[in-house]
Amino acid sequence: MKFNVPSKQLFGNLSILGKIVQSKNAISILDNFLFTLDDDSIVVTASDSETTMTVRMPVFDAEGSGSFAVNVKNILELLKELADQPVTFTVDDERFDITLDYLNGQSRFVGIDGAQYPQKDEPKGEVVEMQLGCAEVAKGIVNTAYAVGTEEIRRIMMGIYWDIKPDNVTFVASDTHKLVRYRNSKLQPGVTTSFILPQKPAQVLANMLSKSEDGANVSVTLDERSATFETADYSLTTRFINGKYPNYESVIPKNNPYEMLVDRLQMLNAVRRVSVFSSVGGLVTLDLSESEVKVHTQDVDFSTYADEAIPCDYKGQSMVMGFNDDKLVEILGNMPCEMVKLTLSDPSRAGVFMPEKNEEGEDLLVLLMPMMI
Repeated sequence: MKFNVPSKQLFGNLSILGKIVQSKNAISILDNFLFTLDDDSIVVTASDSETTMTVRMPVFDAEGSGSFAVNVKNILELLKELADQPVTFTVDDERFDITLDYLNGQSRFVGIDGAQYPQKDEPKGEVVEMQLGCAEVAKGIVNTAYAVGTEEIRRIMMGIYWDIKPDNVTFVASDTHKLVRYRNSKLQPGVTTSFILPQKPAQVLANMLSKSEDGANVSVTLDERSATFETADYSLTTRFINGKYPNYESVIPKNNPYEMLVDRLQMLNAVRRVSVFSSVGGLVTLDLSESEVKVHTQDVDFSTYADEAIPCDYKGQSMVMGFNDDKLVEILGNMPCEMVKLTLSDPSRAGVFMPEKNEEGEDLLVLLMPMMI
């Protein structure tokens, strides 16, 4: 086999696929990329046994056909150090010795017969198909991924829940302390279903979709245990997290009577500064009054404290709320807006953060549980 491919394009695609590969695999061949030469294109595959991703690229001066596997670390480190230039792969079809020729040099290493690479499972059970806008799906993942849980004991919380209705898709993530709900009615699947997408493939999917052209769609195919996402160049198949996701709507306060409107960046930067002096546990208090919010932290053990006052528009009775500083920074740092609205009822109940104005067809809401003062 022989083919020529631009090094920069190959490195960019392999970098995306490389995020699938685990540092330690139970099956050693999964430490490799699978290259399959087919006419004038090369299909590269990466897998960790739970998730499989492929990319198709055009190649030049192709000779022969077949497949071979290349160590992920070796090929990425080599391509990273190459300037943008043509790279020629020459593969011995019997011994799978691989030679890479580039403008000012040559590298040789041993590959593996591609026939040893595990094949992707066939769909199982009932199949559901839909077309969704790439940009809107990527936005749903980006707006929720930071809130995904990390505790193995609550495995169903370690992914993004897709609540799919005929006229909208709702993305939900929660670590039980905070919850993000992002609903997009610009997505019109035409079906009703749901699944929990693990965090790692979700983030890879968002990166994959960001490479799509404006207005492009991703084809989504669901069976009883996995989802496949396909664009013009990429394909990602991953297994769901099994289990029933909690009723997220039941924990969202419906009638918080008090409301604060504040500049997101001013609030974010103030919390970051005062949190330097917070105690173990990261308590930051918000003292709310009509025209300003006072942000306060202290550490009694070390006799330190910090206060800042930020202008705001607050409608409600004076109140002091306590939140975890890291979680507050996460929320404010990830909200895509200039002004943030915080609705409250009392210091013992969750605060609800949302943009002052949502984009048309979008509804973003973030819930954060308070800390005892």
